[in-house]
Amino acid sequence: MKFDFDQEILKSEKLRIEILIVFFFTLLIGFVFVYFFRPQDFFISIEQVEKIGHLPIIYFAVVMSYFIAIRLRIIKAIRRDEKVPIFIRYLNATTEITLPTLSIYFISLNLPSPDMALHSPPFQVYYIFIILSVLRLDPWLAFYTGFLAACEYFGLFLYLKNSLSLQEIESYYANFGLHLAKTMLLLAGGMVAGFVTSQLQKRITDSLNLIQERNRITSIFGQHVSPAVVDKLLTQKQGEDSEMKYVCMLFFDIRNFTQFSEDKDPIQVIDYLNYVFEIVVDSILRHSGVINKFLGDGLMAVFGAPISSGDDVKRAVDSSLEILQRIEKVNETNLNHLIDFGIGLHCGEAVTGNVGTSHRKEYTIIGDVVNLASRIEQLNKEFKTKILASEEVIQFADKEIPKFLSKVQVKGREKPVKVYKLA
Repeated sequence: MKFDFDQEILKSEKLRIEILIVFFFTLLIGFVFVYFFRPQDFFISIEQVEKIGHLPIIYFAVVMSYFIAIRLRIIKAIRRDEKVPIFIRYLNATTEITLPTLSIYFISLNLPSPDMALHSPPFQVYYIFIILSVLRLDPWLAFYTGFLAACEYFGLFLYLKNSLSLQEIESYYANFGLHLAKTMLLLAGGMVAGFVTSQLQKRITDSLNLIQERNRITSIFGQHVSPAVVDKLLTQKQGEDSEMKYVCMLFFDIRNFTQFSEDKDPIQVIDYLNYVFEIVVDSILRHSGVINKFLGDGLMAVFGAPISSGDDVKRAVDSSLEILQRIEKVNETNLNHLIDFGIGLHCGEAVTGNVGTSHRKEYTIIGDVVNLASRIEQLNKEFKTKILASEEVIQFADKEIPKFLSKVQVKGREKPVKVYKLA
């Protein structure tokens, strides 16, 4: 959890630095335009232009280079999953706040009245840094930014006030109370930024905790229910308990399992089931199927619910053939006990969703398509086949036309069912 939040801090800090780069680049472009094309709108006299020269441009270039270097360091830390030491973050905050202080001091050296520098545009840059300190995601660091801005500004005022040039000026703009008020506003800005940051930090932490808890539930619950079902249940709105879906059902059953388990202890039986199911489940999941439930020595899987891939029937057929291929490969190397199985496939409309009470619900598939798929699977014993499918499945499957076996009268249906052999 801590690690994830540290990464969020780095990403937010990267965004903050990028905003500052754009901000200072805009200032640089504006200053260059004024310096070369309309100096009379910015400077008091031509002598001042000549005296200052290109120093402001150099200043902006150095500042931007600093921020670009910081951005590159943050990107490196993100890629390496590093955490920036807290003292480095405070050092960076100190450096940033000192930038407008130095600008104000530099301007005071080149103006006939130092009090004019205290009201110059660089003073507003303090607030830019205070506002953006929220993106540091550290309330104490945000407060420190405002506190340091207040201290540096008031300290600079006292320094200029004690100088001979400012002492000689009797102006409202050199009034102690005015600058004290501006200092308190900077301090208040830091306090507000700290409060906002604490609220933002709390919400981000809660969100990360929620995501972590969701992942934990998905991990644990997903061992018993398909991850797709878990996601569906977690995102499902109240009252959305069921819906109609066109699905393809796959029933898998291990043959001669009773005979196999007669002389085996329970642990051996479970190990054998897990061994076979590992192959079957992996093939089904690889083709976007969902394991709906295990049925002792078999299982029921669905393709097309809760999420459809658009070619669900084809995926069910491909999954069945892959299961056949993988089990045959296993049987080639394990002749002591060959794995025999049967698969039945059928597709159609079904009701999917939560069934049960307010205390206990189960995500399930209900409909004739389920019953018929189960009965088709059982026909493998009669036809001595591995995979059987209904005519509805064959119409969708992107395969060569399989062998038609027979029309079978299935219990509970008036019309006979056409059964095709896939393997």
